[in-house]
Amino acid sequence: IFNTTHGLTVGSLLLVSLCAGAAAMFESKLDLHWDMWKKTHGKKYQTEVEELGRRELWERNLMLITIHNLEASMGLHSYDLSMNHMETCPEEILQSFATLRVPSDLQRAPSAFVGATGASVPDSIDWRQKGCVTSVKMQGSCGSCWAFSAAGALEGQLAKTTGKLVDLSPQNLVDCSGKYGNLGCNGGYMSRAFQYVIDNHGIDSDASYPYIGVQQQCRYNPAYRAANCSSYNFVAEGSEEALKEAVATIGPISVAIDATRPRFAFFHSGVYDDPSCTQRVNHGVLAVGYGSLNGQDFWLVKNSWGKGFGDQGFIRMVRNKNNQCGIARYATYPIM
Repeated sequence: IFNTTHGLTVGSLLLVSLCAGAAAMFESKLDLHWDMWKKTHGKKYQTEVEELGRRELWERNLMLITIHNLEASMGLHSYDLSMNHMETCPEEILQSFATLRVPSDLQRAPSAFVGATGASVPDSIDWRQKGCVTSVKMQGSCGSCWAFSAAGALEGQLAKTTGKLVDLSPQNLVDCSGKYGNLGCNGGYMSRAFQYVIDNHGIDSDASYPYIGVQQQCRYNPAYRAANCSSYNFVAEGSEEALKEAVATIGPISVAIDATRPRFAFFHSGVYDDPSCTQRVNHGVLAVGYGSLNGQDFWLVKNSWGKGFGDQGFIRMVRNKNNQCGIARYATYPIM
């Protein structure tokens, strides 16, 4: 929950207590830095109780970041962390930001050629450099990661087929794809968003249907349709080699990951490699490339937590390490 300017909910109070625990003992030397951080990121709290809980969480995150970076400076990690706008813990990430809902009845029919051809693909690719990736967005405290991931995959295919890079509307998907099993700000799934676009014969542009971060009545207008979708496919389950081929030959691919590790939220540079990351995916993001850095293979991933997250809104996640964070489990992409 980024900015509680509209009153404190019981839910957010519970989350603060879940994250921070009961008694708070603060480091008074950090008072000035706490005030600077609040000002930098526009943080406002409605009650002293909420601020106390947030302060304790902030200090805990600061300690995590400081110790991790000390260890990284001694060669123990392949990435470093930095304090950003996130003020969160795993429980809160699951409730507010990482709300991907993989359908229990998921019917996957991977396309025959992806990962099956053994085709020669480049050692690295970055679809940002080919004009197929729009600017990083901020989902806020709405659990709409799935909509941003789906919109990003559609944007990539639109740019690849027409040469036009257009921001498509995640809000359109949040508001209008409920009958496909998506739950607006309470989670959803990318292939269900693609199916909505197929049946709806289009998705509006972001300019005509801007993001507000709460679910509202569907306002789709075919006059502002910016893209269409004819079908979608899944990449072979769990195969990083198949995902590599898909990213290389098709374009940006919607993927699902475990984003609840505390260090994930504060990633800054290097290659994120966290052995505690699980195969229990909970967050929809967009794989926009891959490569190697200092001998370590990575996936280049676009997130929807604003440009203050990671490296300008992107994160490099370790590749070819037992499908870490489950990134190749549910990869899917639309066909225009």
